[in-house]
Amino acid sequence: MVGIGTHDAPETHMPRALDTLRKRADFLKASRARRQATPGFVVQGRRRKPDEAGDTIRVGFTCSKKVGNAVARNRAKRRLRELSRLVLPANAREGWDYVLIGRRDATAQRDFAQLQTDLARALRKLHGEATRK
Repeated sequence: MVGIGTHDAPETHMPRALDTLRKRADFLKASRARRQATPGFVVQGRRRKPDEAGDTIRVGFTCSKKVGNAVARNRAKRRLRELSRLVLPANAREGWDYVLIGRRDATAQRDFAQLQTDLARALRKLHGEATRK
């Protein structure tokens, strides 16, 4: 199948669009919002205000130097990106920003199926707390 890229594939597995957080200000806003720790990573989530950008789901990724050298940090972030691609469309809410933070020795080595379960559970807890306010 020469010439067929991922952009040509039907997107039946992604009912909603995911945008990537890129500005430091967006990461800082998320850091002041709700957070849920899991064994493999930490999730920060916040509902955007009505005057902020759109109804898409936005997600950012970060790993500090505590996670390891550049190779270890990049591996952890690759796993977090794939995790978000698989789990967020079905479990996240439109109009929210999420930041996934890698953990030392856990993000890169934890079983991927367990990471998926962790993220789904963390999102339920984040949203459950948000609906009580």
